Amino acid sequence: MIILVIYIAVFVLSFLVVRWGVKRVLQARRDFTSLKTVTFGDESAVRPDRWASVISVVTIFLLWGAFTGSKWVPIHAPGPFVGDTAFTYTAEAEDGSRDDATVHVHVFRVGEEAAEREVPPGEGFAKDDSVSVGAWRSTLVRVDRNDELTRKDGANVVAVDGQPITPGGEVTTDAGRIAMTAKGSLNYAPPTGMQMEPIWLPPPEAVVARFFEVSREGYQNFTLWEHLYWSLFRVIVGFVLGALVGIPLGFAMGLSNWFRGWFDPIVEFMRPVPPLALIPLVIIWAGIGETGKIILLFLAALWIMTIAARAGVSGVAISKVHAAYSLGASRWQILRHVIMPNSLPEIFTGARVAMGVCWGTVVAAELVAAEKGAGMMIMVASRFQLTDIVIMGIILIGVIGYGIDILMRKAEAWLVPWKGRV
Repeated sequence: MIILVIYIAVFVLSFLVVRWGVKRVLQARRDFTSLKTVTFGDESAVRPDRWASVISVVTIFLLWGAFTGSKWVPIHAPGPFVGDTAFTYTAEAEDGSRDDATVHVHVFRVGEEAAEREVPPGEGFAKDDSVSVGAWRSTLVRVDRNDELTRKDGANVVAVDGQPITPGGEVTTDAGRIAMTAKGSLNYAPPTGMQMEPIWLPPPEAVVARFFEVSREGYQNFTLWEHLYWSLFRVIVGFVLGALVGIPLGFAMGLSNWFRGWFDPIVEFMRPVPPLALIPLVIIWAGIGETGKIILLFLAALWIMTIAARAGVSGVAISKVHAAYSLGASRWQILRHVIMPNSLPEIFTGARVAMGVCWGTVVAAELVAAEKGAGMMIMVASRFQLTDIVIMGIILIGVIGYGIDILMRKAEAWLVPWKGRV
């Protein structure tokens, strides 16, 4: 929640500074968009703000580093407590007499060696104790293990640092959180601060170091580039096959009543079915080899491309068709020179969506008996809680997917220069 609030605050502040400050001083554009008199609601007038893109990426990186204690960022969120602390518990004997004892705690960084210290037991029937615990961890403290009166003698802990406590309850003190188990032992957890534990979210430098390590040494008998190659190969083959079948099918559904009536129930039935739900059937029908994975990706792209092509045909302005007929165009000429060019924007939009779905599907497909692939690498790493490899794989998949999306947008700008202008 705190991270979300900070992110929203940075977004609002950046918008105000850039929109009302920097741009009024530096902006001097005289391009096609800037000269338009009406821009609100015009999709062609909306372009990514480069300032916003840069600030967005930098903000995410800084938040990641700040809440993981990264050495690459100058500001950090409060980290976990590391050092020596103590809390006092009050034991009550069966006859109602009470005595206080102190538990000395040494909190060490996970991965470091830490030995428990010896402390004088003190006076009274409750004796002082010492324990060691790693940061972000908790430990069970049997405070009566060296007391003269134990739970077997009817003695119980009734307060911690002056705060009453009962079995199943907990108190929070300056030393941390102390909870009491149903049997009367104390479970101590030191303050965790606001930083994430590396096992849940490692800092950026750990992910980068793991990237170079896997690049040199490979992972699970294959190099990093082989893992990425096979994932990319499966995605491209499945997407291309889905487009080769889906685009003609969409055109046919958009131009023919018979094709629309025949295939519409099938397409509308399969469209909401997630590709992951088809994995068991694909395994039964095609096995766990490459064929099954490509079939799954083909099905993931097929319905999206079909609907995109059908929507592209349906969105062609009828006035253009009438104009072509009035000039004596044949059906083939109308299809080639009117319908196909005007449906390309919808097809490219569907292709970008389909490519994203294929990337999400290939990771899941590789979870099933795959020997190589980014999904397999992420799945195996997660079993051993190698979060740095998991995040590395996610980032690489995102970067490759984003790169493909940029290439598709460039291709769209080159092949469909009239988009948003006619």
